[in-house]
Formats: sequence, C-alpha cells, structure tokens
Amino acid sequence: MMFRIQKMGMLNLGRQRRTIVVAAVLLISSVAIFGLVRLSRRSSTIPTFDVNRGEFVDTIRLRGEVKALRSLTVSAPAEAGELQILKIATSGAEVKKGDMIVEFDKSKTQQDTAQDQSALKSAQAAIDQVRAASRLTEEEDQTAVTKAQYDVEVAKLDASKQEIVSKIEGAEANLKVANAQQKLHEVEEKLKADRAVIHANVDAKLDASRKAAFDLERAQRALGTMTLVAPSSGLVNLVSVWHAGGEATFKPGERVWAGAPIAELPDVSTLRVTARVDEADRGRLAAHQPATVQLDAIPERQFTGKLEQIGIIATMDFSAGWPILRNFNLQVALDQNDPRVKPGMTAQITVVVDRIPDAITIPVQASFQKSGQTVAYVMEGSKFREQPIEVSRRSRDRILVARGLRVGDHVALQDPTVRE
Repeated sequence: MMFRIQKMGMLNLGRQRRTIVVAAVLLISSVAIFGLVRLSRRSSTIPTFDVNRGEFVDTIRLRGEVKALRSLTVSAPAEAGELQILKIATSGAEVKKGDMIVEFDKSKTQQDTAQDQSALKSAQAAIDQVRAASRLTEEEDQTAVTKAQYDVEVAKLDASKQEIVSKIEGAEANLKVANAQQKLHEVEEKLKADRAVIHANVDAKLDASRKAAFDLERAQRALGTMTLVAPSSGLVNLVSVWHAGGEATFKPGERVWAGAPIAELPDVSTLRVTARVDEADRGRLAAHQPATVQLDAIPERQFTGKLEQIGIIATMDFSAGWPILRNFNLQVALDQNDPRVKPGMTAQITVVVDRIPDAITIPVQASFQKSGQTVAYVMEGSKFREQPIEVSRRSRDRILVARGLRVGDHVALQDPTVRE
C-alpha cells in the first residue's frame, strides 16, 4: 500500500515537471517569435535607398545678400548741428529725382537764422557808430595839428625879429618856437595814434560783421537743407547705424547728428549678390564659374550668374559672431534683370565645382560613423548588415562611394541598431 502511494507521488511529480518544461518552451518560443516579429516590423519601417549609378554633382552652397556696388548716400547736413526727423521715406520705396527723402524740424534753424540776422545788423550799426566817432576824433586832431603849425609859424616870425630887439626878447622868441614845434609834434603823434586806434576799432567791428554774415549764411544754408531730396531716381534703402542703444534705421521723431548717413539710393545696374567663403572652399572656386542664385524673397524664380570676383586676402567676418572668423569676399553677377531684385535681399548661392558621371552615390543620411569608420546598413532579407564603405567625396546632400556598395543594394536611411 505504501509502495503504491509513493509510486503515484512520483508519477504526479513527473507530470508537474513536464508541465513546467512545456510551459518554459512555449514562453521562450513566444518571446522568440515576438522578437522576430518586432525585428521584422522594425526593419520594415526603416526607409531605404536603392543604390544605383548616376552623376555625382559636387557643389558649394553659400548664404549671400544683394548689394549695390555704387550708390548715392543721403546724409544729414554737416552744418546744422543736432536735428530731429519729422518725416522720412520708407525703405524700399521708389522715388524720382527731387522727391523728399527726409524732412527735419526747422524751428531751431529758423531761430538761429533770426539771431544771426540780428547779430549782423548790430555789427553793421556798430561799424557805422565807430566810423562816425572816428571822423570826429580825426577832425579834432587835424584841427589841433593845424593850430600847432600856425603857432610854430607865428613863433618863428617873432624869432626873426631878434636882430632889432634885445637879446632877452630874442631868447624868449626862440623858446616859443621850440615850444610850438614840440606842441606840433605832440598833436601829430596823437593824430597818428588816434588813426591807429580808429583802424583797429573799425577792423574789429568789420571782423564781427563778417562773422555774423558767415553765421547767417551758414544758418540759411542749413535752413535750405532741412528737406533732403533724392539726387536721382531709384529705390530708397535706409541705412542702419548705431544709435539709441542699438543698430537700426532712423525713424520719425528721432534725433540725428550732423553728417549722419540716413539713406542710400543704390545704382540698380551695379547690383551683385555678395557672400563670404571659407578658406577650405576658396581654393575650389574660380572667377567666371557658373552659379545659381535663389532669392528668398522671389522663391518662384531661380537666377543664374557667374562668379565675378573672389577675394585674394582673407578679412574678418564680424557677421559670423564670436570668435571672429577670417574668410573671403565673393561676388556673383546675375545673368537676368528683374525689377523685384532689391538691395538687402538674402539669397542661397549654389556653385557646381565638379561633375563625376557613372558614379555610385548615396544620400548623406545613409552613412553612419561606427567605431571610427564610415558604414552603411545593407538590407538582407528582413535584416540589415553593417557594411564599411570608403567615401571618396562629399557634397551637401550626397556621398560619392569609392568602395563597399554595389548597384542594387538597399541601404537604410536610418540607423537600424538604434532602439525606438
């Protein structure tokens, strides 16, 4: 009886073990199947690219801006002092010769003109007064000289009688002659001194009058420049200058210092697309190379042109931020004219530097850096195989593959080893 019970217990234990083993096998199989399904789904959601042969176009792309090589600058008058803007043309507005560009507040200049006119009148009146007083002084001095000359002659006449008068009387007569001559000398010197003072006073008043006339003329000129007009027909381009704590164009109500640049009228016949090129790309460019230009403000039209000028000396590019870079200036002359093209427009410049036919190329996003080498993931069945590749050249969006891929390969455009 006991033997049967033990045997039955062992049979039950064996069944439990088999049940556990079967359950474990089923669980592992489920996990494996789930993993395969997940991997299959993962691989099926990764976009791929079909490798084939075609032309590899090596390009350099730059950001540029439309600028005019020649332009007329409209500046605040240099002799008007600080001014306040009442009206100003809109940037980009088309104007004709003589149209208003800037109108300044005239009240201060009109006040200065009135003061200068008053100063000039006062100076002229002072000149007349000095001249009148001078004439009186000179007449008095001239009268004194004439009287002194007369006294000298009378004294000489008296002295000539010394032969018929006593010696004492003769000596007295000679003394009178000497005194008269001394008096004549004194009044003559006074006449000279008064004339010098008169000339000095008149010259000083004349100088004051000339200064007042100059100030009045300058104020009148400044008053005539309170309205700046277009020197020629064209497009108004307001100039950004540092003022009021930042760099911006002037606006109505703001104050302007003498000689400050306010606007430009660019010569549209000299419009060019300018850019800055790094030293690494400078050697790959040459004058007269064709280029395409896409203006951001005119997206529906693509312009063509040629590299007109490439700088030979690197200059500092302050627009690139800190640290300040050194690169080269570049100019593109457009082949087409379009009235919509205006200074200040931004553009994308594309220059084709090389073309390689019958080449194996892949998109840039189909290459990955793994363990210090460039690889691509080639699809095999439902999986991806890591394949090292040798890159011959890169452009902005394409890679020229020298070795590692064949025509017909399907390469992943996303890294399949990265878990979602």
